[in-house]
Amino acid sequence: MKKIIIYMLAFAISSAGCKKYLDVNTDPNNPADVQGTLLLVPTQTAISTDLAGGALTIGNYVAVAVVTNYWTQQPALNQLFPQNDTYRVRPDDMDQQFLSIYSTILQNLRIIDSKAETMKHHSYGVVAKVLTAYTLGYVTDMWGDIPWSQALNGALHPVYDKQEDVYKSLQTMLDSAIAENALDPGTVTPGADDLLYGGDMDKWVKFAWTLKARFHMHLTKAPGHDPATQSGLALTALQNGFADASDEALFAAYSDNSGSENPWFENADPTAGPTVLASTFVNFLTANNDPPPAHHREKGSGGSYLGRIIGTIPAPNYKVYAGINNFYAGAAAPQALLNYPEALFIKAEAVFRTSGAAAATPVYINAINSHMSALGLDTTSATVLAYLAARSPLTAANGIQRIMEEKDIANFLSIENFTDWRRTGFPALTIVQNPYVPSIPRRFPYPLAELTSNPQPQQTANITDRIWWDTQ
Repeated sequence: MKKIIIYMLAFAISSAGCKKYLDVNTDPNNPADVQGTLLLVPTQTAISTDLAGGALTIGNYVAVAVVTNYWTQQPALNQLFPQNDTYRVRPDDMDQQFLSIYSTILQNLRIIDSKAETMKHHSYGVVAKVLTAYTLGYVTDMWGDIPWSQALNGALHPVYDKQEDVYKSLQTMLDSAIAENALDPGTVTPGADDLLYGGDMDKWVKFAWTLKARFHMHLTKAPGHDPATQSGLALTALQNGFADASDEALFAAYSDNSGSENPWFENADPTAGPTVLASTFVNFLTANNDPPPAHHREKGSGGSYLGRIIGTIPAPNYKVYAGINNFYAGAAAPQALLNYPEALFIKAEAVFRTSGAAAATPVYINAINSHMSALGLDTTSATVLAYLAARSPLTAANGIQRIMEEKDIANFLSIENFTDWRRTGFPALTIVQNPYVPSIPRRFPYPLAELTSNPQPQQTANITDRIWWDTQ
């Protein structure tokens, strides 16, 4: 497999195999002219690796995909506190993540979309719009109000758009992508350069509809929004969304070649932490007799699934703790941008909120089974059937909790778990030992570079403050 190159403002695929970083002497708002089609590989790679997977590809910077998983207590750092898992995240930690998002991902997608419009290569326009909505959704979910309407047009001091307005833009953008797919695709269409779907535009449209459902459910407790209404909108979108596991958005271009590994392979490397599994996650799986322990975790040196209690003194040998299994952190493991089980859990929650527990239970069971199947388990086995019997049926009292707990497992190492916890309160979390701040964070600090070069009123927010849709 050709080596994957991570570009930080990449405008062409390097044949030499070396990493390229942002040229500090180049204005990222005025990039050199480049053929938009050349940008798709490095941009999709950056979305999967820097954003969804959170690899530390530029020094030891903080990535939201890693930190949110610490905060939802799936993995932990075997290091002396204070660390990211004990809520120590500062403005200067976020500079490189913002740089990757805005100067690489969103800027490249803007160029692809602009070139697609000019050249009438509409399939590239569809891809650019869907990936822009995907990326921008994560940015606003992590920071709330963000630079957007003026962010990529050369403005030196772009204003911060309200999160409510950004969310409206997400839906409009996805609607535009879906509509554009009905146009003549043009003479140049995505193919081998599309590392997600290989140019299959039907799957890109399904991805767009499933994203619409995800974003609708994010607003179940937003001011002026009703949970049942949002659920109805999500169910309507899902009718055109992922139909089975073959539709899910998986970046599967990683390999065991140096520099081409899955981001969690890098994150779990001993020199990067080391990162192990947290006791909160391990203990929940153990207490509920989760059938596929070897797929989520590997045993520690003591021969047991021991999770680390976040905020305690680190173990002299990190290998005593359970680690992340190669199913998720193998060098060639795929990175999920949005998987099929998540789509089914979105549906289960939406059905629960609109039609009740009895109607939602079979959808919920189907969602669990889809995850079990992805892990290679026989869903008719006695072990899986016993697990389903213990975890169902849903009731009016336990429905949201059970759905979110199982979705958290199926979305192992996903940023989405942090969003789900903030809007539903599940899985239930307690503050870690020796925390850096007095409660579990609910957002990220704005980058130091933004504070110094583009001061905005919103930047006074603390990481324990709530964003717009995260109402009390």
